[in-house]
Amino acid sequence: MSKTQASYDTDVLIVGTGPAGASAAALLSSYGISNMVINKFAWTCRTPRAHITNQRSMEVLRDLGVEKDCLALATPQELMGENTFCTSLAGEELARVLAWGMPPARRSDYELASPAKLCDLPQNLLEPILTRTAAHRGSKVRFDTEYLSCIQDDEGVTTTLLDRLTQEEYQVRSRYLLGADGGNSQIAADAELPMEGQMGMAGSMNIVFEADLTKYVAHRPSILYWVIQPGGELAGLGIPLIRMVRPWNKWLCIWGYDINEGEPDVTEDYAKKVLHQLIGDSDIPIKIDSTSTWTVNSMYALKNTNGRIFCLGDAVHRHTPMNGLGSNTSIQDAFNLAWKLALVIQGKAAPSLLDSYEPERIPVGEQVVKRATKSLDDLIPIVEALGITGTDDPDQMNRNIAARKENTPEAAGQREKLRQAIAGTQYIYNCHGVEMNLRYESGAVIEDGSEAEEFIRDRQIYHQASSRPGANVPHAWLSEDQHRISTVDICGKGQFTLLTGMGGEEIWRSALEKIADRLQLPVRMHVIGPGQQYDDVYGDFARIREVSETGALLVRPDLIIAWRAQEASAKAAEELVSAVSRILGK
Repeated sequence: MSKTQASYDTDVLIVGTGPAGASAAALLSSYGISNMVINKFAWTCRTPRAHITNQRSMEVLRDLGVEKDCLALATPQELMGENTFCTSLAGEELARVLAWGMPPARRSDYELASPAKLCDLPQNLLEPILTRTAAHRGSKVRFDTEYLSCIQDDEGVTTTLLDRLTQEEYQVRSRYLLGADGGNSQIAADAELPMEGQMGMAGSMNIVFEADLTKYVAHRPSILYWVIQPGGELAGLGIPLIRMVRPWNKWLCIWGYDINEGEPDVTEDYAKKVLHQLIGDSDIPIKIDSTSTWTVNSMYALKNTNGRIFCLGDAVHRHTPMNGLGSNTSIQDAFNLAWKLALVIQGKAAPSLLDSYEPERIPVGEQVVKRATKSLDDLIPIVEALGITGTDDPDQMNRNIAARKENTPEAAGQREKLRQAIAGTQYIYNCHGVEMNLRYESGAVIEDGSEAEEFIRDRQIYHQASSRPGANVPHAWLSEDQHRISTVDICGKGQFTLLTGMGGEEIWRSALEKIADRLQLPVRMHVIGPGQQYDDVYGDFARIREVSETGALLVRPDLIIAWRAQEASAKAAEELVSAVSRILGK
């Protein structure tokens, strides 16, 4: 049965219940927007897949009110960081590198950047939390439902779906369609979104298994154990990896294969042989949970929007697991888009607000894809330092590895080369700047004419707090009834927020009344100071706000600074009203 152009079954149809789609559904329902989210499979993701959950994503989960649920299932940061290189788990240890914010010199960087802590939360545990939250808040969740095609017009999108249980095809009419259907996105293809890059660069297999490896890993807790093992009975491409899923009895092994020879037949016996070889203990009982193959991709979209169709997540950025940015970028896509859709659907903003999604998120997708691809090469100096390049003889490779233990000038040089190679992997594991240094430029950000920002340290590795328009609201601990609360926590929740100090509140309050009256958009205001609901007891907010005490920061629902004023004045008040009007497209 076809739908008329004027009627809608739901405001937003979301295809995919992965990190992007499920986050979008949960956020839209939290904002009061009707939505339907579908998954062609019977349930959410069944394998661990993505797992690193960084601070910025944890802030989104915090905003949704599910942070505690996530932390209850996650492996905490303190059990993540002893990334190890070895000849097998039971064999010789070659090197370790502290990662994921665990180096002592880096811990303060992470603590200063956010009220949230990063953690390891496998995708098969995260997706049900997000999907359940979406359903509880009003999303219509449909499994065993497959996207077939769509047609859009000036008023909406008509999407044809297949009920895979009954084989019935039917149509859903929505105002907007979100394609969160993964790395082989049919919606991105149907929307003819241009892509840059390459798919299928190499082949890998995942082996998910259960084994109690406590005696080999608990003393060096990590999520990644890289196994460099020349001359093993079984040979894989690249450096095999054993990844912790749950400490210390659930694991995922990544084993490379030659994509030109086709997918291997991964039998249970073969999988166990691979695992026993990498563990280095053939007596360890192993239970194989699942095996699967995947390809290494390096592709990003040049556009993520076509009319009323918006794509997010792996549909528009496809890359290796290196850096652990995949699901995090997907969640951030949803956080960026959901509030804009909500305001447009509610009639509080013009459709032009949605034009900001592309210029804000496309550069992020490009950055993470290129960075993940580059990180593959950052492991090469390690194998070069160990002397296992330039020869095909496994015995010679092992002699070269052992040579580093000799008391000779040559061995000393090899050891130094290995130390430098290991230090170079910080680019792989510590992406704090990439995660936290967003600087959006779009029509939904009003520049203040200040001088260009200079980053004191490497922008990709180190976070630099800023209150510049386009940056995330800087984190500072405040006091509320003698309890700590972050500036991050008093913003968001689907609303615009104005942060200011004491002395200019009457001017700003008058401006917000005009915004509510003229634009029908309520903006809450928090005055920070002694005797107020929130007090800057540590003085941290005064140090990071980069405006005077009477100045103001306007924070978008996605925790991005939209506009700022150095001090309160009648002129600044009118500029605030104008800024909000411009952002809303009114």
